[in-house]
Amino acid sequence: MSNVQLIIEERSADIGNFMVGRLLPFREKRTVGPFAFIDHMGPTCLKDYQNLDVAPHPHIGLSTLTYLFEGSIMHRDSLGTEVEIQPGAVNWMTAGKGIVHSERTPERLRTSDKMLHGLQIWVALPKELEEMEPNFTHVEKDDLPHWEQDGVSIKLIAGEAFGRKSPVPVYSPLYFLEIKSTSAQKVKIGEDLFGESALYILEGSITDGNNVFEPKQILIAKDSKLCEFEMAENTTVYIFGGEAFPEERFIYWNFVSSRKERIEQAKSDWENQTFPKVPGETEFVPLPPALKNFK
Repeated sequence: MSNVQLIIEERSADIGNFMVGRLLPFREKRTVGPFAFIDHMGPTCLKDYQNLDVAPHPHIGLSTLTYLFEGSIMHRDSLGTEVEIQPGAVNWMTAGKGIVHSERTPERLRTSDKMLHGLQIWVALPKELEEMEPNFTHVEKDDLPHWEQDGVSIKLIAGEAFGRKSPVPVYSPLYFLEIKSTSAQKVKIGEDLFGESALYILEGSITDGNNVFEPKQILIAKDSKLCEFEMAENTTVYIFGGEAFPEERFIYWNFVSSRKERIEQAKSDWENQTFPKVPGETEFVPLPPALKNFK
């Protein structure tokens, strides 16, 4: 019997000068555990005259997780952080009461052809930490727990699972796992998962019951404890989830909060440019006009 409750197909979205595949939120499933937003970037080949340039923009009430498969992004934020993220490393930025950041192609790549491919994820903060002080953590690829188990390679990108803990400083019980196969394998990991759970297929395919699923889909599980599936050869999947919050989370543009009035305040603060600034940056992304009348 299949354990898939809902299938979410990747949908195109424009983030300025770059198209992405949006996976969460979805009208029938706004969050999975604390995970509130997932964009699949690329794979895209940018020519020598094309670059990623997402000007400074704000966030509140969440942590962002950037994880690249190919390419590089220069991250700058209002804390003064300036870090180039490369494939396999993790950028974990906690907005709390408010942070501003930009994402751009590094200078060294701006006049050459380059690839860009990865995931950008938002993780909502617990209600009592939504107004915490912002902070930033960069974790290198080799510092993430990774191991071989039952014929597959597993990496724990964030959270806790399998008795291991990622160095990424999360604020609620969650997990974000990468599983890779080189040959067909049966995977049974339900005993190591908890809360709500979902699986994203990056490449290859998986079989659940009598159903075969392929890339650009998120499969929402009925029950994380029944997480069992077959991976085809050369398949990569990402499993994420955790304990859901008791309160609903509202998402408006780049803001996440358990309170609509807090989002209204963030809108006003951004329009009045009272958020902190990113050192060395003078541009900013305006509040989208279509969103100004949100209630």
